Amino acid sequence: MTKPADVAVRAGDKVSSEAHTMEELVDIQKAAFLRDGIPDARTRIDRINRLGQLLLDHADEITAALTEDFGSRPADLSIAADVAGCMIDLAHQRRSAVKWMRETNVAKVAGMVGFTQRLRRDPLGVVAIMGPWNFPLQLTIVPAASAFAAGNRVLMRPSSITAKTTDVIARVAPDYFSIEELAVITSKHGGGSDFAKLKVDHMFFTGSPEVGSSVAQEAARNLVPVTLELGGKNPAIVDRGTDITKAAHFLADARMINGGQVCLCPDYVFVPEDKVGEFTDKVIARWTANFPAIVGNGDYTSTINEKNYQRIVGLIDDAVSLGATKRQVLPVGEELPNAQERKIPPTLLTGVKPGMKIEDDEVFGPVLTVYPYRELSEAIDKINSAGHPLTLYWAGDDNANLRTVADNTRSGSISGNDFGLHMLSQGLPFGGVGRSGMGNYHGEFGFNTFSHARAVTVSSLPISFAEVMTPPFTKRDARMTAMQMKVWRFLNRRAIKKANKRR
Repeated sequence: MTKPADVAVRAGDKVSSEAHTMEELVDIQKAAFLRDGIPDARTRIDRINRLGQLLLDHADEITAALTEDFGSRPADLSIAADVAGCMIDLAHQRRSAVKWMRETNVAKVAGMVGFTQRLRRDPLGVVAIMGPWNFPLQLTIVPAASAFAAGNRVLMRPSSITAKTTDVIARVAPDYFSIEELAVITSKHGGGSDFAKLKVDHMFFTGSPEVGSSVAQEAARNLVPVTLELGGKNPAIVDRGTDITKAAHFLADARMINGGQVCLCPDYVFVPEDKVGEFTDKVIARWTANFPAIVGNGDYTSTINEKNYQRIVGLIDDAVSLGATKRQVLPVGEELPNAQERKIPPTLLTGVKPGMKIEDDEVFGPVLTVYPYRELSEAIDKINSAGHPLTLYWAGDDNANLRTVADNTRSGSISGNDFGLHMLSQGLPFGGVGRSGMGNYHGEFGFNTFSHARAVTVSSLPISFAEVMTPPFTKRDARMTAMQMKVWRFLNRRAIKKANKRR
């Protein structure tokens, strides 16, 4: 192993990350962190600014690379999601870092009698961020900005599946950052499993539950804490009495964002039994209007690669072979699905039952399953029979039914009448629960994820807790213990009586 002192570089030197192994880069960043100490607000904000400038300066090149990686992807989507979409959180981190990093006095009254209690939010040190292919920059750049705001150094590994995009970032990063601050890891350094084994101070992963489990296991061997942002089969419920047209339009649109390749896309939807026909007709009509052409249409996002294309087609075929009904948007003169362009037409399935693979697998493509329900409890029971989703969609008013759903299900978030609104609010966390992930980020939640809440207490009291708790124990100590127990028994009985009166 190369010693940190041998490989450390001066800030500003244009050294590519590929000049070093991943292990060397960890050593370089750890040595720099110890040498320079906790960065001040100016340094943190400067790093966030440079991260944003990197994206803005190379937006056109990034967009072209994303189109090449996908085969077909709208330029407007790439700009909105992977460039402009990052800037919202970067701006919030930049604006709020000074406030969040400030040391706070926890107990002012106790301080007046000689017992001060303060809370620091210290950086962890070196953070490793592993991103997915569906939004390869947004889902690495945004957590990287949070890590910078919290005062960390960053190793960032965008997906090797979107290799052209990763190559752009790896090539231009040295123009903006020393590898002591930000190192971009590519497939030339090794695979994702190698990255997960690094002895860093925090591992942040976005991707599938299966890979996330592997990452967590590898990190655990080094006692590296992890944040997992995972996918999930996101359900939607259309409330009884809701405007069916509005519900059908928003869910049809949400399913097709990035060709359905978004961890937040609705996967299946529950519709009142007597409204299923109307709902499905309006979904198909919406898709037909939005996609008059699919083959050769640059606005229709391709499935990322052959493996996923065949997997999604297989899920549809399996369901149909076992009795499900398929409705698809098939523009005149086009043969779909189209293997050459890896394009699968918008597909709506009904009659899906247990035993069909699509019941359990996250589709991550342009397919929406519709289930009828008579009572809301049916939808709730079905949702609870699967792993907790990343989000749960609600089509309807903010009413008692929504509260019933919220109280009786678990999900990373709930989104009513629109797609992923909580992503746009920096006051709300983004993250899953259970199978859809652990931990969260965005806004202050991201700052806290990459910080250590460090307690500082200083006593100038005339008594010592250490002395009181150390032998020999005297009769006076026994009397004090008995008095404490008497007081606590009294207080607990009073609390129980108050609780009983409220019933």
